[in-house]
Amino acid sequence: MANGRGRSSGQAGGGPAGEPRRKRSLLQALVYWTLVLGVWGLIALVAVFAVFATDLPDTSKIFDVTRQPSISYLDRSGGQIAVRGSQYSPPVNLDQLPPYVPAAFVAIEDQRFYHHFGFDPIGMTRSLIADLRAGHVVQGASTITQQLARNLFLTPDQTPKRKIQELILAVWLETKFTKKQILSLYLNRVYFGEGAYGIEAASQRYFNKPASNLTIGEAALLAGLMKGPSRYSPVSATDRAERRATIVLDKMVETGAITAAQRDQAFAQPVRVSATLANQNAQYFVDWVDQQVRALVGQPQEDLVVETTLDLPIQQNAERAVRDVLMRDGPGKGVQQAALVALDGEGRVRAYVGGQDYVASQYDRASLAQRQAGSSFKPFVYLTAMEHGHTPSDPVVDEPVTIGAWQPRNYTGKYLGPITLQTALAQSINTVAARLGNEVGTTNVAATAHRLGITSQIQTGPSMALGAVEVTPVEMAQAYAAFSNGGYQTKAYGIERIRTASGRVLYDHNLAAPTRNPVIGQPALSYMIQMMREVVADGTGARAKIGGYDLAGKTGTTSDYRDAWFIGYTGGFTAAVWTGRDDNTPMRRVTGGATPAEIWRGFMAASLPRLNVQPIPGAVAPTASGDLIGDILDQANGQSGQPAEPAAQSAAAKAPAAKTPEVEPPPG
Repeated sequence: MANGRGRSSGQAGGGPAGEPRRKRSLLQALVYWTLVLGVWGLIALVAVFAVFATDLPDTSKIFDVTRQPSISYLDRSGGQIAVRGSQYSPPVNLDQLPPYVPAAFVAIEDQRFYHHFGFDPIGMTRSLIADLRAGHVVQGASTITQQLARNLFLTPDQTPKRKIQELILAVWLETKFTKKQILSLYLNRVYFGEGAYGIEAASQRYFNKPASNLTIGEAALLAGLMKGPSRYSPVSATDRAERRATIVLDKMVETGAITAAQRDQAFAQPVRVSATLANQNAQYFVDWVDQQVRALVGQPQEDLVVETTLDLPIQQNAERAVRDVLMRDGPGKGVQQAALVALDGEGRVRAYVGGQDYVASQYDRASLAQRQAGSSFKPFVYLTAMEHGHTPSDPVVDEPVTIGAWQPRNYTGKYLGPITLQTALAQSINTVAARLGNEVGTTNVAATAHRLGITSQIQTGPSMALGAVEVTPVEMAQAYAAFSNGGYQTKAYGIERIRTASGRVLYDHNLAAPTRNPVIGQPALSYMIQMMREVVADGTGARAKIGGYDLAGKTGTTSDYRDAWFIGYTGGFTAAVWTGRDDNTPMRRVTGGATPAEIWRGFMAASLPRLNVQPIPGAVAPTASGDLIGDILDQANGQSGQPAEPAAQSAAAKAPAAKTPEVEPPPG
């Protein structure tokens, strides 16, 4: 019994119910653990998605456009000059675009766009392998749907949380919209660089045409921007953009979007890219005032409207005069660049040209380029002398002169002998100006220049009297404006008002304008106008003469013809012109009385009929022949030969301020 019980006990552990368990095969174990891990992975995935889905952004406003504020710049008559900031255009219907336009984006960004459900596992795997091989990120795997989700709802931060949310939102987009709708949303929202959002804004920005008229090559160029709008910009990185567009065209052939023949035709048809929008004007001026806007009101939080002082028709005259004369003189005379600044009597900038071609160079020579003034600085020397008791008729001798170790020479290399101060200025005699500056004191001359509006540092060596001083055209224009407006200090400005698009005024120049102080007294003002009229009537600036107008000014030419100037004025209107080369190399014997004076004349001849100008205030009126009546001021008040009154005491009483020239009303 005992043995029987023993066997019975052994059978209980090893019989059919108690036989040793058989080990699973390798395949069975693999299937088993795959299922187990899959279930737990699915649970974990659901948990992760549930956690990250709790703070997903609001998707109810998917069609609302959130954009950065823009700044609209208006001229003095309310005409639009330019818009700075983000450019947005109305959404484009995909059916209105040539089929190759959306196909270009699919070919380069997401070739399996029509076959995945928001994310592309094949693309993600390929990208992961490429990144592991390279040791760093070399390929992206975001689908068009993921990019749209990122652009619509998320920040560009590269964090695991954001990537997971991007996947969730991409799947949500795929459930809510058709592929066509997703692609349409993408093309209308994606950023193309240069402030352009959406395919329509990009087409207008780069090609000045609607997106419906894009060529294959243009579509490829825009699609290539998706890899990096700044890095592949067709404006600032032309070669890189072209190489990228070539890759896009090859991908379009590979995906069947276009034929090889169409690709070859696109290669043969050059794509012309516009550096600025077709409706953007006066870009140098807008650059100049744009910095001031942000300094005055800070970074815009809403759309702004800036009312400026610029006069678009006069601005166009300035740009045309610069372009026409430089096209004529540039190749033969080596004149590479020019700048022109025109002010009215109160300092309003009416025209502003910072270079020959904004597309070719955005460097602003009107306010940033400090160049030697040459003889255009001499009026400050002569004004100081007039204020110290000299008169235009004072006799001087043009002869060799030595000041310390310095021996100035005349431009012609000749000496005129006995002449008057008026002739010396009209003919721009260096020896007389050097001796005069030394006599009145170069420190006093520097003070005079600063008083009138020169803001740059002025060296006070003897060569300063001949213009060995670096200044900008803006400075020279505002300093000469005091000669044109009755002797009052002028500060060049370009902004009248800044307001929000809803009408709230943030800045008003009239409320913040500084007091205009008299800076030139009598008889010094009248003397200077008399002498500077002679420069234009029968001196070095004769090429600037325009019949029927009261004009005065001064030429300037620096050593080796590196800089040439003409600054001239009439009653309440001043324009300064500079020409030269950016690398400061010499031009070919270009003087201030040549190219700059001709630019000035072309600009003023076109602009003066538009302006209600008057004779230059504070001076004896010229006769019909253009000569001045004799020394009336010497006889007036018994002041002949006496020192001039201090500017601050006499100008307001004896020099009536010029009225600001107003634009004549349009005919009819």
